[in-house]
Parts: sequence; structure tokens; C-alpha cells
Amino acid sequence: MKRLVISMKIAFATDDGKTISAHFGKASHYLVVSIENGQPIQRELRDKPAHSHSSNEPHSLHVTGQPHGFDPASQDRHNRMIDPIHDCEVMISRGMGRGAYASLLSAGLRPIVTDILEIDQAATAFIKGEIVDHTEKLH
Repeated sequence: MKRLVISMKIAFATDDGKTISAHFGKASHYLVVSIENGQPIQRELRDKPAHSHSSNEPHSLHVTGQPHGFDPASQDRHNRMIDPIHDCEVMISRGMGRGAYASLLSAGLRPIVTDILEIDQAATAFIKGEIVDHTEKLH
């Protein structure tokens, strides 16, 4: 049974405020859409820390013994990226790593990997309960 969303905030990973970024970590912004009574009522473009790897941060199984994205340095980067959307319930992107997906879940957000490009179309699909989480696209 499809469930209509009544009230919440949805964050979309984006570079232009109109389309959903192909990769959560590389997106420059979030577009936060506030939903009330099943309708989008407000949009707010927020800066998003980029996913970057400095030379002193480990980034591989060989260095840390943990899968990519799950080592402490990666988890710290993910938490910095998630901080600007701590007031949201959902974060939608068109791609992300397994570690980022797990970090979003740990932070209390519902991550969704969609194949929908346009933010407006994805928001409508989410509100109607028709959006599909394509976890097979996680890397």
C-alpha cells in the first residue's frame, strides 16, 4: 500500500538546484524541500561539504583493513557532509557508496538512490510513495 507523505524535509544532492546529482559525495549542494500536507511548500539551497580525500586520510582496504567508505576517516567525512541536513528525514541522490549509505542510516536519515533526474519529479514520486530505492547502484 502506498503511503502519502504529510509533513517532512527531503534533501536532494544537487549541483544546480534542479537536478539530482549522480553522486552524493561529489555534489556541491543540497536542495531541501519542505513538505506540508503532502505538498512542497518551501525550497532551500544549502552548501554541502564535498567528498575529498587529503593525502593524510586513508582511503582503501589496504591501508585500514576495512572496506572502502567504512574506515573511520571516511565515516568522519560522511558525517561532515551529513551535518547540514540533520533536520531532514530523507536524502535522495542518483548514486553513492555503501559507506555513505550506511552513514546516512546511522545519522537517522533514509537514503534513497533514485534513477529520476529532476528534483521535482523525484519529490512527487516520494510524496506519492512511488519512488524506488535502487540499492543495486551502490558502490
